[in-house]
Amino acid sequence: MKRAAALALLSLAACPPATTVKPDPVPAGRPDATVVITSELRGYLGPCGCSENMRGGIARAAAQLEKVRAEGQPVFFVDDGDGLFGAEQLPEEAVPQQERKAQALAEALTAMKLDARQPGPLDDARGAAFRTARGLPELTGPKVLEREGFKLGLVPGASAAELKAGADQARAKGAQFVLGLFKGTLDAANEQAAASGVDLLIASRAKDEVAGEQSRLLRGEVPVAQVQSKGRSLVRVDLWKGSGEKPELLRGASDKERELVALDERIEQLRAQTNEPGLAPELRALKQAKLTELEQRRANAAAEPPPAPKGQRAFAVRFVPLESSFPEDPKVKALVDAYDHDVGELNLAWAKKNGHDCPAPKKGEPGFVGNAACLDCHKEALPVWQASKHAHGLATLQEKGKQYHLDCVACHVTGWQRAGGVCRIDKTQGREGIGCESCHGPGSVHADEPSEKNIGAGNDPKACVGCHDRENSPHFDFDKYVKQILGPGHGQL
Repeated sequence: MKRAAALALLSLAACPPATTVKPDPVPAGRPDATVVITSELRGYLGPCGCSENMRGGIARAAAQLEKVRAEGQPVFFVDDGDGLFGAEQLPEEAVPQQERKAQALAEALTAMKLDARQPGPLDDARGAAFRTARGLPELTGPKVLEREGFKLGLVPGASAAELKAGADQARAKGAQFVLGLFKGTLDAANEQAAASGVDLLIASRAKDEVAGEQSRLLRGEVPVAQVQSKGRSLVRVDLWKGSGEKPELLRGASDKERELVALDERIEQLRAQTNEPGLAPELRALKQAKLTELEQRRANAAAEPPPAPKGQRAFAVRFVPLESSFPEDPKVKALVDAYDHDVGELNLAWAKKNGHDCPAPKKGEPGFVGNAACLDCHKEALPVWQASKHAHGLATLQEKGKQYHLDCVACHVTGWQRAGGVCRIDKTQGREGIGCESCHGPGSVHADEPSEKNIGAGNDPKACVGCHDRENSPHFDFDKYVKQILGPGHGQL
């Protein structure tokens, strides 16, 4: 008791006294309206599936959106752009697949009853005409949407002045809440937020791949949010009318916030553990069951309305991670399945008509020659490789019908787009899987004149992270993973 009292006194001493007295919070109950927001889909219909429990997928997003609509309040669905493509410039051979994927995404967003979207630079990878032909409801300036008596203002902009002018227009038309869609990064949005005149600002793009790995909320005078990229999370904004000149951003009860943080930490730990190489199947199944339980517990906890000051205009911002255990919307999943079926045929047809074989290596430079050239001197290493997952890299794609998907094949064959490797998806023979040269480097020079000086040792993590990256192998640890490809005659005595 004495220790608890001392801690309480220290806590009071560390916090400045409140300058105003607010009403006791009460349960907010069902909101008067909800906005669900996607941003930076970057051409992602769903995760590749290379690792366990990968987040994301437009079909899961659609199911969560319908779950919100089932609550009964009016729901607005908004996309903040950079959704149709993953890059501004596309290789010629990738055009058929990327256009078909953009069409599938547009059809999915339409099926999800998209209310409005702000186009971004990535949306114009195939030109503005291609983008507008998808028929999505684009914002060309401030707009007020009304549903069941609630008016939502949407304001796109790249500066505080532009946002402020749009916010003023939206409020003049009766908007009860103004959502700003900022054309830039979280940091840039935060710099402009205070003078923007909006109630909440959404940053449309992460500054880099690392920044895109997480959702963030900055609680300034005007809050700024950024959602995890590549369709792995949604932003949910609940709105309450109430009284007052400016809506107040609600903070969840401290106990609830601590619970969510603790659950996030435990979920991430279990996610890493289920991807642990060499984990026994029985133990993996137990951890997977526990992970699914925690993901559902977090979803339920996050869905509980936060406490709100009685009668005050207010809003709450929550992120909805699209976990692998979440259901998929059947209608949208059918659109994704149709894409998966069509794109292989499109890419195969393009390769047969327009494909070019890989060039021969330049004089004195090594090229890829395939595993067969390694066996004369390294017969003992072959069984070790054959027992590894690397040997079956292309087979895993074939099992899913994705062996002709350009988004995937580069990491499932040896020497993609390099001399002596694979430059056509219709010609992978002899380069299937992740072969010797994927780790040791191209071996033509070494095969002609064997020497330790003209071939890699295969122990450089840099050779791995091109495929074992944050997106496809988020918990990659070289020291743990490399043990799975070692054995007598291959790294072990």
